[in-house]
Amino acid sequence: MNIGLIGFGGVGQALIKLFIDKKDYILEKYHLDIKIKYILKSDGGLYDKKGINLDEVIEFIENNRNIKEHLSWKSDLNIKDIINNNDIDTLIELTSTNIETGEPGLTHIKRALENKMNVVTGNKGPIILKYNELKEIAHKNSVELKVGCTTGGALPSINGGIYDIAGSEIQSIEGILNGTTNYILSKMINDDITYEEALKDAQECGIAEANPSLDVLGYDTACKVIILSNVLKGTDINLNDIEIEGIAEVKLEYLRELKKKNKKLKLIGKVDSLDDEINAYVKLIEIDENHPLYFVDYKNKGIYFKTDTLGDVSIIGGASGTRNAAASILRDIVLIKSL
Repeated sequence: MNIGLIGFGGVGQALIKLFIDKKDYILEKYHLDIKIKYILKSDGGLYDKKGINLDEVIEFIENNRNIKEHLSWKSDLNIKDIINNNDIDTLIELTSTNIETGEPGLTHIKRALENKMNVVTGNKGPIILKYNELKEIAHKNSVELKVGCTTGGALPSINGGIYDIAGSEIQSIEGILNGTTNYILSKMINDDITYEEALKDAQECGIAEANPSLDVLGYDTACKVIILSNVLKGTDINLNDIEIEGIAEVKLEYLRELKKKNKKLKLIGKVDSLDDEINAYVKLIEIDENHPLYFVDYKNKGIYFKTDTLGDVSIIGGASGTRNAAASILRDIVLIKSL
């Protein structure tokens, strides 16, 4: 499989390391020989028609050298070169998420699909805004659009809904989908610390961003609810259709009272349908041990499907982290090969 990678932040770098670590295993188990021909950033990139030496790239990073110092770095390399050269079959798009325009990822994904390239992405922006359009382009060109990383990273929420609930109607989807907020709430109730203290701990551990607004205000979870609904239930909802609540106002005293009752507070995203009307929200919900997501704590996530014929199905785990997210990208690459 010949691959181009656009986006070389934490997940992109973890993915390159994973390709190195898993090379022999992937080749032996799936007969999949992966060659990375492009590694692109916003201001240039690397290209080798025979495949980039990934060990050399990682050596640069681990020695704290800027990738731009690489002898093969080209400051004018961009998506146009990938399209014009037409020498890959799969594009991995990992640029930063923009939930307002979807760019630049939206353009990257659309152009790749239009030129008969499979796309694997962890970029939520384009999928939130234009999933149905992009899916149609992929179908028209007989290629795959894989988005498993966009709704919980390592948690197989999308793929679980597509493959393991195939043939059954999904009546509702409920999930703890954001590792940052779940970690903060778990730290507060288990360590008896304030929201501010838990947030600081999450930032020091690298779980929360320096600006955690999208996470703590509930927008990241809302984006994932949109994707899950549009991909798995065939809807076409957007952020205007979702009631959104965050965790920034949660008080420790409130959590102490819940703990006495053996209850927990979780930020839960949910979508269901009644009489063909879609109801979607992100809310703080009190749950007890009878709820299937009760034991989803710290960095872990979970999703709970209600179906018409398979009953209730829960998937729990998928801890947050760059390697976990990279592993979900690799999972989608393997699935493309397996189709």
